[in-house]
Amino acid sequence: MTILVTGSSGLIGATLTQYFAGRGIAFVGVDLRSTSESQRIDVSDIERMKLLLPPISGIIHLAAVSRVIDGQRDPTRCWRVNVESTRALLAAALASSMRPWFIYASSREVYGTQSIQPVAEDAPLQPVNVYARSKMAAEMLVDEARQAGLATAVLRFASVYGRTDDHRDRVIPAFVAAAVSGGVLRVDGTDCAFDVNHVDDVVRGIARAAELLDGGERLLPTLHFVSGRSTGLLELAQICCRIGREGARIVEAPPRDFDVHRFVGDPRRAREVLGWQSRIDLETGLARLAADFTRSGI
Repeated sequence: MTILVTGSSGLIGATLTQYFAGRGIAFVGVDLRSTSESQRIDVSDIERMKLLLPPISGIIHLAAVSRVIDGQRDPTRCWRVNVESTRALLAAALASSMRPWFIYASSREVYGTQSIQPVAEDAPLQPVNVYARSKMAAEMLVDEARQAGLATAVLRFASVYGRTDDHRDRVIPAFVAAAVSGGVLRVDGTDCAFDVNHVDDVVRGIARAAELLDGGERLLPTLHFVSGRSTGLLELAQICCRIGREGARIVEAPPRDFDVHRFVGDPRRAREVLGWQSRIDLETGLARLAADFTRSGI
């Protein structure tokens, strides 16, 4: 098994490739931010991507415009990267002699605002922003590729955290970095609440799905990796302040008008299908991240 991991330098991709390396699983990583010239490939450059495919038995497609705010700022780029690049990569996989299985990294953002919580995977999709619409469109492309004969899986992630090299303005690294430096934690919407998950847990789930696909499974249902716990942004900020330095303080601001304000997921399907469940509780994960920030000198 040799796996192509796109977005291999991102939060999930870097953790996943470390997981594979530690277990002797062969992989090829590509990312625009890679420090290796041979791996610094834009997934939109489909001709270069095709050259990687002949020995590949599986693809884990993480590369994306991965933040809601970036999608709002540049919708054209968001659609090109998240939808058109996925379309081209699926076509290349279908045309490849190896017919590699394909895992697509989606997001809980596709659910939009749901009246029934916790949210199950078969809830209606009702995206409220550009990023979420691009993810939903790409999911549809993955489904079409499955119907055309490709073994696929759609995995949806919810509020993943756990590395100091994540985007510093994402809410959890921003909160933790501010807390350990005695700074200000800005809460954009005190009534906003989300399902928060440590990256190590998410990577375990991805690896299990890859194992099943590589073993011949062709009917994996759409799955999300969630804890089933709802954590308010204000509560999250308060936890970070407790593990941070004296002087850290919280300021409140209105919620952003293009965000989903509340989400908690139902973890039962991932447990039943993959034997997966969240293991790292929020307080432990945040304390670990705070220690990492402290060691790095922020």
